[in-house]
Amino acid sequence: MNAHAIDASAAAVLNTAALDLHIEGVNLSYGSNHVLKNVNLDIKPGEFFAFLGPSGCGKTTLLRLIAGFNTPDTGRVVVGGRDISNLPPWKRDVGLVFQSYALWPHMTVARNVAFGLEERGVKRGEIQRRVAAALEIVGLGHLAERRPSQLSGGQQQRVALARTVVIEPKVLLLDEPLSNLDAKMRVQVRRELRDLQQRLGLTTIFVTHDQEEANTVCDRIAVMNEGVVQQVGTPVELYERPANLFVATFLGTANVLEGKVTGTGAARQFETLGGLRLPIAAGAEVPADARLVFRPQVARLAREKPAGACAFEGAISRREFLGSVIRFGIEVGGQEITVDEVFQPGLRAPYEIGDRVWVDIPVASALWLGPGTA
Repeated sequence: MNAHAIDASAAAVLNTAALDLHIEGVNLSYGSNHVLKNVNLDIKPGEFFAFLGPSGCGKTTLLRLIAGFNTPDTGRVVVGGRDISNLPPWKRDVGLVFQSYALWPHMTVARNVAFGLEERGVKRGEIQRRVAAALEIVGLGHLAERRPSQLSGGQQQRVALARTVVIEPKVLLLDEPLSNLDAKMRVQVRRELRDLQQRLGLTTIFVTHDQEEANTVCDRIAVMNEGVVQQVGTPVELYERPANLFVATFLGTANVLEGKVTGTGAARQFETLGGLRLPIAAGAEVPADARLVFRPQVARLAREKPAGACAFEGAISRREFLGSVIRFGIEVGGQEITVDEVFQPGLRAPYEIGDRVWVDIPVASALWLGPGTA
């Protein structure tokens, strides 16, 4: 599927709209298990939004609640100014693409896509027109008469998408739609998802536990843990300015040093459990339970002690070649620090395992973060 090759008239056949979606004060429990805890989210019209978090964080439960398969104990879901909280799934104008695709194996591709329209009593001519348009949009018009078993995983996923967009949903929900694909196909299909979403202009919510998937296709992300929305922001905002330790460590690699603040004013320092004493930038807000957090690429390695005030010595304990960077592990004060250095083709790696090096951290790049909420 190549969005740039799709006839724009195919997308025009489907009556899609970009509506806002608001989740207000939602709580949901299964017995004594409080699954969703006071969830409040504002999703913009036409936005590609992600619920991101580990297994069991509540993201799929929240998606199913929007679709109408779960009912909140408190709170409501509002789409385009309309409260849909008490409507059954088939009256919500919300389309859900299941993780398993859930295609009928005995039906052709065209019949699978037409099924939802037939159940809604749409006239035959209209069904044919919309099915043809939906299959054209996902690049499967030439496979309309095949059965699902005759398709690749990526093609089956496109059928599931076509079956959903053909009913002209006001919001498109994607429940980990790439999890059944191999690594190469996942990259291709996630680009296609983004192209399709932009072409149709649909407000789309994407559930995933894979931060790379969320970062590459979504406008904004809600990071969740234990039923709580920890932070909402663009991928860059979340990476550069995480609200807490959970967000920092879930989105990419982060070094975390535990310790305590000593001194006051300009003499403030952070004393790590390993005995390191590191300066705290003037004006930096440091919570009482803070850890010092920094990304592997902000630190620098040197043979000699650098002029920077925030530097400490250690020994290379690990070296990994990752293509664009070489990742070093440095044993410092009883724990390992990770530092990334850009790989220079044709040049020998500057450090070997066992070498003594200095790690220099720009004070301005240090993050002082508490653990997060649950």
